[in-house]
Amino acid sequence: RKNITRPFEDQTSLEFFSKKSDCSLFLFGSHNKKRPNNLIIGRMFDYHVLDMIELGVEKFVSLKDVKNSKCPEGTKPMLIFAGDIFDVSEEYRRLKSLLIDFFRGPSVPSIRLAGLEYVLHFTAADGKIYLRSYKVLLKKSGCKIPRIELEEMGPSLDLVMRRTHLASDDLYKLSLKQPKALKPKKKKNISHDVFGTTYGRIHMQKQDLGKLQTRKMKGLRKRPAEKAAEGGGVSPKKSKSA
Repeated sequence: RKNITRPFEDQTSLEFFSKKSDCSLFLFGSHNKKRPNNLIIGRMFDYHVLDMIELGVEKFVSLKDVKNSKCPEGTKPMLIFAGDIFDVSEEYRRLKSLLIDFFRGPSVPSIRLAGLEYVLHFTAADGKIYLRSYKVLLKKSGCKIPRIELEEMGPSLDLVMRRTHLASDDLYKLSLKQPKALKPKKKKNISHDVFGTTYGRIHMQKQDLGKLQTRKMKGLRKRPAEKAAEGGGVSPKKSKSA
């Protein structure tokens, strides 16, 4: 657009377009002498800017420059973040959350192995963020599980963090709050482990193990004396008829 837009100085235009198109994420690109090759990635909450981070592009390799096979359009990517700073620094932690929101794609109920063919790798080192994209190749391994190889397919970017606009802790917690209607109802006596396995607890009445039916074996049969003792006396012998 020819109109001058400066998100860090005036956010009204971004909020207007966000409300008009009902959009919660935005990516704004600009280029000038002071900040060349500039990208601003951000997200909205209640049609107001929540987080906004400015990134400078120092090196760029397009999709066409890499002469390899590509993934189909619309493939859901797998995201990998390398670097301790993504968990230590608050700015990088918010950037990681922003990138996950931006690239995660639609929610799907199930995943097939052959569909896992696109990897986005983010590496934070030496004050820069390296974005690389790979295609997953499933090779024969001689067993049921295939051998995995990564083939770079582009694009790739070398980014450096410039300015940041982060929401306060209270506003950030408020944006993470889910409505009660969207929260899954908690079921009693059902739990899940870290691998997603479902465990259920069953409550039963106390059983009398003395009346438990077991396998009928000759060695477990009661003798006549034991039956008589349980009955409370000795049963008289029947007289044989002449």
